[in-house]
Amino acid sequence: MNFYLTSNPKLSNMCLLAIQYKSVPEAPILVAANREEFYDRPTLVPSIQSGKPRALCGIDQQAGGTWLGVNQHGMFVGACNRRVMNRPMVPRSRGLLCRELLRASTARGAVDQAMEALNADQYDGVNFVVADAESGWVIHGGPDVNAQPLEEGLNLIGNMDLNDPNDDRVKLAHRLLTLQSLDSAVKFLAVASKVFARPSAAPGRPGMVVQGNEWGTVSSTLLSLGLKPRDAIFQYADGAPNNAKFEDYSPLLRDILSRGLREARTKAEAAAALQQQEQAT
Repeated sequence: MNFYLTSNPKLSNMCLLAIQYKSVPEAPILVAANREEFYDRPTLVPSIQSGKPRALCGIDQQAGGTWLGVNQHGMFVGACNRRVMNRPMVPRSRGLLCRELLRASTARGAVDQAMEALNADQYDGVNFVVADAESGWVIHGGPDVNAQPLEEGLNLIGNMDLNDPNDDRVKLAHRLLTLQSLDSAVKFLAVASKVFARPSAAPGRPGMVVQGNEWGTVSSTLLSLGLKPRDAIFQYADGAPNNAKFEDYSPLLRDILSRGLREARTKAEAAAALQQQEQAT
């Protein structure tokens, strides 16, 4: 297999994601994420994708993949590029794999799918976060591919390991997000929207918003997945969140979650009817 050394650190220093998992009963999945990319890379804002299961995500027009989305089963998938020394000569798009993971029906199934794909050595470094109401995971797609369960409470990941103490950006985000108790979806989203809009305080200092000449923070997402579809929140800023306004895509998310709930009920009713018919005969 052919590999070459990644010499440009910018190519591996992209994206930051916070997920507060299972610590707020009415909203077990709370997410804030900033995406870093080249400014001239074309991107479509979140929309409902065709096929089953339905998924709400933005689309990278260059490769056709995504960096973050939710499917109709209430499963979240997010991706952060990971800093690695070596990468395949012609790597497959990590965004395409992220989009494929959204086709899984459970987080556990997405983990298995990601592990199999990443162990085939076709991808550049990547970290995936997958979570549903049953389980939550981070898949480290570096030289040593592994899956680690999310801790209950706040989890942060950038281009290194989950909650990495050597990642200055992760450490800053953790400090800012733990200055007060984020014990409701409203509070988490309100605080995270300000934290993730924070630029660097000085040259060389970490910031939540990255601003470069050719690349930097190009979008931000706030997400809350509650116990009922009507409580779901999906807000998206098409640009750095210190300049771009968050727009509300919640109706689209609630639509696919309601669809998923109806289909699950129909499937369960059909299975129950079949079982009764078999018992009768």
